[in-house]
Amino acid sequence: DFGTKAMLASAAAWPPNPRNPPRFFDLPMKDGQIDADVVARWAANAPLSMVTQYIPALRRYEAIAVDAGDRDVGIAQTVRVLDGILNDFGVAHHAEIYDGDHVSRINERLESKLLPFFSAHLKFN
Repeated sequence: DFGTKAMLASAAAWPPNPRNPPRFFDLPMKDGQIDADVVARWAANAPLSMVTQYIPALRRYEAIAVDAGDRDVGIAQTVRVLDGILNDFGVAHHAEIYDGDHVSRINERLESKLLPFFSAHLKFN
């Protein structure tokens, strides 16, 4: 299901562990117990936890865009707060809350939002 896939993707991105084959990441529970170290690594890598320490780097980006569906409650709220933080620090970006959930009209959004964004902003030397 989507929740399981999202949790596994987060685990692969946030607390990777090259010594934990075959998936090479750690989960926040081990043997039915919360693994505080893994939970701390997840929390440290959450966008709202780390955004302010990267403001100088974010200002150097050509373009930043974030979005979320209004029915993707946790992520939509994160995008709203992130939008406010980036505005407060004067970081140029585009934030959008669209009608839908995490995967609503994904093909349409790829064609109408993502590909034009990359076309306008990606440059190769």
